[in-house]
Amino acid sequence: MTSPQLTTALIVGAGHGLSASLARVLSREGVRVAIAARNIEKLAALSEETGAPAFACDAVEPDQVARLFEDVERQVGNPDVVIYNASARARSPLLDLVPAEVENALAVSAFGGFLVAQQAVRRMLPRGSGAILFTGASARRLRVLLSYR
Repeated sequence: MTSPQLTTALIVGAGHGLSASLARVLSREGVRVAIAARNIEKLAALSEETGAPAFACDAVEPDQVARLFEDVERQVGNPDVVIYNASARARSPLLDLVPAEVENALAVSAFGGFLVAQQAVRRMLPRGSGAILFTGASARRLRVLLSYR
């Protein structure tokens, strides 16, 4: 059994850490990479370094996520692998947390991940292959949310 050949990757929630490292490695391996974030200005250096076009997308907005996949498919290709790395943080002891900030953190981590996965699967099922990876340290963030100092 042979492994499928990766030709195109999409990283949603790209930034300077893990997602940047993944973009570099994939690009070096000859994979066409697209990167997406709410603020694409922060991706200019990574885009130039890797040749990955940057797309603006707020992962909790269904229309923006659908448009992201359409734009990536048109400009880069249908992604073989989609990496979801978007996150938001609510940092404080439990009693001091602002409910709206916690709601936003959960929306980005869970709802945004759902929206991205849904769009990815719409494209992967017809061809019978693809991978979706969820990265980040959401378990650590949850622990921080629930710990009281």
